[in-house]
Amino acid sequence: MRAVIQRVSSASVAIDGKVRSAIGPGLLVLLGVGHDDGPEDIDWLVRKVAGLRIFDDAAGVMNRSVVEAGGEAMVVSQFTLMASTKKGNRPSYIGAAGHEKAIPMYEAFCAALSAAVGRPVGTGEFGADMKVSLVNDGPVTICIDTKNKE
Repeated sequence: MRAVIQRVSSASVAIDGKVRSAIGPGLLVLLGVGHDDGPEDIDWLVRKVAGLRIFDDAAGVMNRSVVEAGGEAMVVSQFTLMASTKKGNRPSYIGAAGHEKAIPMYEAFCAALSAAVGRPVGTGEFGADMKVSLVNDGPVTICIDTKNKE
């Protein structure tokens, strides 16, 4: 699994001109699922995302997690994160999981993150043409790949 995590002041996702989800301060997670990802990737990534100390403490130091900061979270599926650009200029998405695997993995990740942060997680709609808006706070953007844990 690959994730791009952004600390945001606010974020929303719209489908067909209607807002599907919106959050205030917290994390926007763009999530890509690979064909070789499994439940262990979900568990590891959820712990990592929920525990990232990227929110300011009283001294202005990034020392608190989204949970400690009382922030919200939104997860948007994004198969393009699985792109390979090794050859030519047209990305290959052969590493991305198909719908039959990716949808349950995405849903399981959202449910696990919701449990970890102790509140509902905003979502997009898998496979939809989504318009994601955000105000990146910092900016703080972190990229994580579960296949590069070391």
